[in-house]
Amino acid sequence: MGVTYHESNARMSQVAVHNGTVYLAGQVPADATVGMRGQTEQVLARIDELLAQAGTSKEHLISAQVWVTDMAEFAEMNEAWEAWVVPGRPPVRAALEAKLAKPEWKVEIMVIAALPDA
Repeated sequence: MGVTYHESNARMSQVAVHNGTVYLAGQVPADATVGMRGQTEQVLARIDELLAQAGTSKEHLISAQVWVTDMAEFAEMNEAWEAWVVPGRPPVRAALEAKLAKPEWKVEIMVIAALPDA
């Protein structure tokens, strides 16, 4: 079974699908002028879009990696996350404090999801 790629450029793809599993690149906010919660909500909405393009949804999440630039804002990120994640189906998750590629970004999230059973 081959790998399919979506939203690719010379450097990377936003989505790769292989053997019933969907891998997303780390997603960052489009509008970094808002606070942590707003940035997280933007990232999660983008994740929803990319998962839908690949034929799955947040109901099928397997794992998530979250990077925040300041653990003092971690609770705000979690508020957005908990409002978004499917109750009873949270993925395994790791969250770290890290310096991101652009100083205005406060959060980056990368997920892996399963394709639903056919």
